Amino acid sequence: MADDLTDPFDASDPFDAIVDAPFDSALSERYLVYALSTITARSLPDLRDGLKPVHRRLLWAMRQLRLDPNSAFKKSARVVGDVIGKYHPHGDASVYDAMVRLAQDFALRYPLVEGQGNFGNIDGDNAAAYRYTEARLTPTAIRLMAGLDEGTVDFVPTYNGEDHEPDIFPGLFPNLLANGASGIAVGMATNIPSHNVAEIVDVALMLIDNPQAEHAQLMEVFHGPDFPTGGVVVDSPALIAAAYETGRGSLRVRGRFSTGRDEAGQWEETGIEKLGSGQWQLVVSEIPYMVQKGKLIEQIAALIGDKKLPILEDVRDESDEHIRIVLVPKSRNVDPDLLRESLYRLTDLESRFGLNLNVLDAQRTPGVLGLKDLVQEWVISQIDIMLRRAQHRLDKIAARLELLEGYIIAYLNLDRIIEIIRTEDEPKPVMMAEFGLTDRQAEAILNMRLRSLRKLEEMELRREHDALLAEQDELNKLLESPARQRTRLKRELAALRKDYGPETVLGRRRTTIAEAAPTREFSMDAMIEKEPVTVVLSARGWIRAAKGHLPLDTEFKFKEGDGPAWVLHAQTTDKLLVALDTGRFYTLGADKLPGARGFGEPIRTMVDIDPDAHIVALVVYRPKGQLLLAANSGRGFAAEMDELLAETRKGRGVVSTKPGVQLKIVREIAPEHDHVAVMGENRKLVIFALSEVPILAKGQGVTLQRYRDGGLSDAITLRLEDGLSWTMGGDTGRTRVEKDLLPWKVARGAAGRLPPVGFPRDNTF
Repeated sequence: MADDLTDPFDASDPFDAIVDAPFDSALSERYLVYALSTITARSLPDLRDGLKPVHRRLLWAMRQLRLDPNSAFKKSARVVGDVIGKYHPHGDASVYDAMVRLAQDFALRYPLVEGQGNFGNIDGDNAAAYRYTEARLTPTAIRLMAGLDEGTVDFVPTYNGEDHEPDIFPGLFPNLLANGASGIAVGMATNIPSHNVAEIVDVALMLIDNPQAEHAQLMEVFHGPDFPTGGVVVDSPALIAAAYETGRGSLRVRGRFSTGRDEAGQWEETGIEKLGSGQWQLVVSEIPYMVQKGKLIEQIAALIGDKKLPILEDVRDESDEHIRIVLVPKSRNVDPDLLRESLYRLTDLESRFGLNLNVLDAQRTPGVLGLKDLVQEWVISQIDIMLRRAQHRLDKIAARLELLEGYIIAYLNLDRIIEIIRTEDEPKPVMMAEFGLTDRQAEAILNMRLRSLRKLEEMELRREHDALLAEQDELNKLLESPARQRTRLKRELAALRKDYGPETVLGRRRTTIAEAAPTREFSMDAMIEKEPVTVVLSARGWIRAAKGHLPLDTEFKFKEGDGPAWVLHAQTTDKLLVALDTGRFYTLGADKLPGARGFGEPIRTMVDIDPDAHIVALVVYRPKGQLLLAANSGRGFAAEMDELLAETRKGRGVVSTKPGVQLKIVREIAPEHDHVAVMGENRKLVIFALSEVPILAKGQGVTLQRYRDGGLSDAITLRLEDGLSWTMGGDTGRTRVEKDLLPWKVARGAAGRLPPVGFPRDNTF
């Protein structure tokens, strides 16, 4: 008893059963088993019926409960209970969630379960508990399971060995591509969109006729996804074709702006609904697949609340059984195309679907297959099912013919048969010996009812016998001829296409494949309402914006000890460039500046400015404009304004400075200017061609003027023929113009000479 491990009183040390093994190998072996189980028995669909085990077991349990489309509904709890009790030993929540998805017409293109009760909605609300809902199978599910009783597939034991379940479903319905699938296994995933059955059948028919057909030929009849929620796939045909050729890709799906279908059944694609007096609104009638309507509306509302979509006034959900999201523009002058483009970029009204055709083939081997391989493998599996059905029927016919031949012998020798039965103690062996009957035939004759002895029965038996022989001959020809097999499959596929054709309600294509127009240049600035403002920046760095273009000499109020430094006109759509003496540039949006009712806000709260740095310039950004940048050392260069924009609070380093060197001059270069004038602190002036100044993105630049002592005082660009002008001193306000500048025109980097008589004593232009 001491060695008997089943003895409950065994007192042996349990640690004797411990196996000494390397931890890494033990872990890898166990994880590999788990990984394979997840891949082959949980997460990836089978190529042949497009189902994962949980879905297959759900449908099988419902079939066992006789929940066909013409029967009454049964509680979902009953179905889930049967599934987890007999076939799928997992949690009831996961099984019910899988069942709910099979019933949602916004999740499955061709639903396999018909639900009664709350099965969730496209807003993202969950289904009611399974004790409240009811379900039954749809005609599509019945078609998918057709032939289960005809020997078409293998049946395997259930997890506890008490029952059997089908290995796959044999029905002629391309469920994998028709309804798609998604799942995450270990080290791999799958994400297959739904497609139009008619297009899948067209591809199958093409490959049956020509197995060598090129992928491009298939894409002539197969256009791409057909999502249950509709929408528009906006990628190019070439990109879509490449994704289906390799089995991997990314497709852009957009919602549909439409007020419905016209009389011809075509979508009115603009989605603009006229309201009178020039007012209008946009209507969204379809949203991308797997996007929750409630979450999408929350996204749009958040953009309005955060003023990130200022051209949109309001969003309303007016949906009933059909989606209707109404978007109200800020004004009737808003560009509808800009509003649509903004929503595509800022919300889930445009989403990406990652195509990954990763499936289990007939040998349960996972792999990513292209469209051609996928459909070819499915066609091969359907021919195999057809042959198994034919062989099963032949076996049934042979068994029935055996009985029929025995019955006919009995009718031909009816009197003798009756005599044997009446006189013999053991009539069965006597009949078998006298008439050459088999055991089954003799047993069947002995079990015949008296009413079957009428003459009419013999005629019916002979007709049945002849019909079975003819059917047997046809089936034998089918088994022997691949051509007949292909013809039979084509005929059955044509019947399937008729039931799911584009003229039917269920078969009509929902998703439009239409390549989007080239993306227009998008900028959030385009959505800012354009208004004139007067920007005021104080000496201590307080900034504000007054509405309208006020006179630049307007007296603004400042904090005590502060005063004006820069006042300029701009538009709310403008960007402002702020330059520091350290050579860094920062960017501010004029629309984000505080109003002018108070003193404004410190500019340091908007961007990260070094406490020891000083602002040297405030300039309105002009696309493709240029600035002349010069340091007190006399070095400088020209810079493109486009290169100076900074997207972050930290700004952009442009002018490289050394200790003691500071950026001093930032001047806008007018398009007509052709020369540069530089004035030194030593009161020397040089003028040289603007072409001698390089255009750089960053750096120190080149020497503009050479100094023996002191540094640069000022620099400006000008048109040489206009001359150099400056304001005279005193109260006269007169301007002095010096036309003849040739005495000062030298090469860049010269020391220069004294300026014209009367030039300002502060050495600035």
